[in-house]
Amino acid sequence: MGQKINPKGFRLGTVFTWSSRWFSDKRQYKTLFLADVKLRQALFGRLKTAGLAQVDIERSINKIKVSLHVARPGMVIGRGGTGLEELKKYTETLLGAQHSAGRLKVDVTVEPVKEPNLRAYLVAMSIADQLAKRMPHKRIANQSIERVMTAGAKGVRILLSGRIAGAEIARRERFQAGTVPLSTIREDVDFAAVPAVTRSGYVGIKVWICRKT
Repeated sequence: MGQKINPKGFRLGTVFTWSSRWFSDKRQYKTLFLADVKLRQALFGRLKTAGLAQVDIERSINKIKVSLHVARPGMVIGRGGTGLEELKKYTETLLGAQHSAGRLKVDVTVEPVKEPNLRAYLVAMSIADQLAKRMPHKRIANQSIERVMTAGAKGVRILLSGRIAGAEIARRERFQAGTVPLSTIREDVDFAAVPAVTRSGYVGIKVWICRKT
């Protein structure tokens, strides 16, 4: 069962919690849901160099709290907090289409990621950037696995699929170290799927990291 669905969705309520936490009626639900999706897309694009790993959104009646989990928080906060103020104004602008700026209060907080090598999204983005630079895929995967295991993971699995190394025929290659029990709900398994844009086309990257609980 654990191999057929997203490992994080499989563990919601036990290991992980929802990244968007709010309640709405049927009329407003799709509007707020799309606003969350667009906000995440914009923030991940803007804060890519800072190592943004996760965006948590909490909504109340007239307040939105946005928590950013970042590997390099200094790049987001900026000198004297100027970067955080700019980011707050940017977030208010993005959310202004759904609410009037006068009634909506936006609170943006930055939380540092203690160990970036244990975050599946950051590892997958690192692999994607290196594949785009045409580096050898086996070396990239093996080095990534070594860094994750050194950081203290129980196990890691990396799956590459597509025209790997510019091959004419698409294929899949899997790399693994340690144990990644996908069917055990109590295990903390982080997952991310990211495309790498290479000269030959997209190469899909999936990363599973089993962290110590």
